[in-house]
Amino acid sequence: MAKKSKGKVGIKGKVGIIGLGIMGGAFARNLVADGWTVLGIDTDPARQKAMKKAGVDIYHDVKELLADAPVVITSLPSAKALHAVVQDIVDAKAPSRIIVEASTFTLDDKLAAEKALRKAGHTTLDCPMSGTGAQAAVKDLVVYASGDTKAIKKVQPIFNGFSRQTYDLGAFGNGSKMKYVANLLVAIHNVAAAEAMVLGMKAGLDPEQILKFASVGAGNSRMLEIRGPMMAKGDYSEATMKNYVWQKDMSVIGEYANKLGVPTPLFSATLPIYASTLSTGYAEQDTGAVCGVLEKMAGVKRKKGKGKGKKR
Repeated sequence: MAKKSKGKVGIKGKVGIIGLGIMGGAFARNLVADGWTVLGIDTDPARQKAMKKAGVDIYHDVKELLADAPVVITSLPSAKALHAVVQDIVDAKAPSRIIVEASTFTLDDKLAAEKALRKAGHTTLDCPMSGTGAQAAVKDLVVYASGDTKAIKKVQPIFNGFSRQTYDLGAFGNGSKMKYVANLLVAIHNVAAAEAMVLGMKAGLDPEQILKFASVGAGNSRMLEIRGPMMAKGDYSEATMKNYVWQKDMSVIGEYANKLGVPTPLFSATLPIYASTLSTGYAEQDTGAVCGVLEKMAGVKRKKGKGKGKKR
């Protein structure tokens, strides 16, 4: 039998989380702080240790977790992981549960998961999040919920524990569609912020001043606010979205837009910039590192003490 830790019992009930990475880990920490008993599964021993220290009950068996948790959130890195977890849930033959799929995947992958889980007697919600890992840490997320309205209302208190707003977008899959729209904007605005920072630096302006004065002007954006500080420092080691993971999201958006026959000239223009992060030592770092890529392309040499890029 799999062992679990004996964390502090929350007063609001139990919720399971499968996948305790940047996003899932933030869900877990905030839910524990909000008074929930969080039951977690992750394949990484280091994450297990960190989450146990944060008050999460660590499980090693999906069947046991389903036996104890009426609601389970999945926050997974790949479609392969999603399908493996879905199969584990199906094989567990557990009583009816609400499964909240919070990752960003193709609609085909989400629909396949929903169909398999429905046949097994579970209700699945498509609920991707809008926000970075840094935003998730401080409950600054928006939940794009879709699927059964009654189930969404039932899990609303859980969403309240780690987000600032939840929207019911209707039929299953609409949450993902909205996430594609949001992430398309993120992709463009992130590179736009980096491009502006590099222009200023090449012109001889101080990076911190560029950030300060651009963010109070008409050209400000949420990405400039969130990733501008990294760009000003030239340090992307504290990743809130790693570049190699972001490639998956970019592919999902591009494929969906192509399927619909929608031109995305600005989004498409960002693709080689993000791709360059993988070949220039930034794969494990934050997507704000597109600034480092553009700096190199522009031949920017930062003055000592004015920000220095770091790679790990």
